[in-house]
Amino acid sequence: MSDMAPAVNKKLTGLVAATFTPFTTEGEINLSEIGPYIDYLTEKQGVNSIFVNGTTGESMSLSVAERKILAKEWCQKAKGKMNQVVVHVGCMSLKDSQELARHAAQVGADGIAVIAPSFFKPSTAGVLRSFLQEVASVASTLPFYYYHIPAVTGVEVLVRDVLEDIEKLIPSFGGVKFSGSDLMDFGLCVSYSRPHWSVVYGMDEQLLAALAMGAHGAVGSTYNYVGCHVNKLISAFEKGDLIQARTIQFKMQELLSYAKKTGFDLGVNKQLMIEVSGLCLGPPRLPVMPCPHAHALSIAQKYHSIFPED
Repeated sequence: MSDMAPAVNKKLTGLVAATFTPFTTEGEINLSEIGPYIDYLTEKQGVNSIFVNGTTGESMSLSVAERKILAKEWCQKAKGKMNQVVVHVGCMSLKDSQELARHAAQVGADGIAVIAPSFFKPSTAGVLRSFLQEVASVASTLPFYYYHIPAVTGVEVLVRDVLEDIEKLIPSFGGVKFSGSDLMDFGLCVSYSRPHWSVVYGMDEQLLAALAMGAHGAVGSTYNYVGCHVNKLISAFEKGDLIQARTIQFKMQELLSYAKKTGFDLGVNKQLMIEVSGLCLGPPRLPVMPCPHAHALSIAQKYHSIFPED
């Protein structure tokens, strides 16, 4: 993490990898892989920010104690190597979320994010704002991000409604991780955004559309292993070379379309990362099922055929 500026002044931009949680073959968290993982992202993928303990990191399958241990290790190992570490602290329990938020501030996170609770679902933007406020208030020195992922949470509240006057409740508000396909809602969020906010997009297969709408960056699981290519997409877009940007986006879509046809869930995604990176990340935790090696290998072969320079 950079020491150049206080956390509250740093804007989250560019590519952010939503990291997988390394496990041992016995299913325990494996801290020894975190250092090599960070080096792989920075040196091989050109990805310099991470979003940890999120959906990709299987956070809802981890205990609060495990999430604390992981957050501390990611923050310590990333220090001096990465621009930002955003720690997801969302839980079903408000008290657990607050405990993780306080801890993230203590271990040097650059920001915290919170997903909407998905068992007792907030029914209105006001209720959701109140929940977010209660978490943000215990770690007010850190930029706070709302993490919108309706396909997982089932919470369909429009993000633009959540943002209404949100800084009055959450002075530390830093933006949104928008992992939904509703580009109208996304655009309304960008147009309402304050200069110091970051509205980052989380649907990897349609990033280019979000960039055209004004996304400040992107957070996603595939950036763990295609980050170097997506950096070229962003660069091409910024230069106005839409043909090149589309070419890379279409390659991403080809890969993900192939993966989805053969079955692409978190277990498969994690195994694909292992195949491409060579890192020892272990199996996922139940109820996510491990991916058969042959299945991941076929997707990895597709990856190498689409991005042959790797």
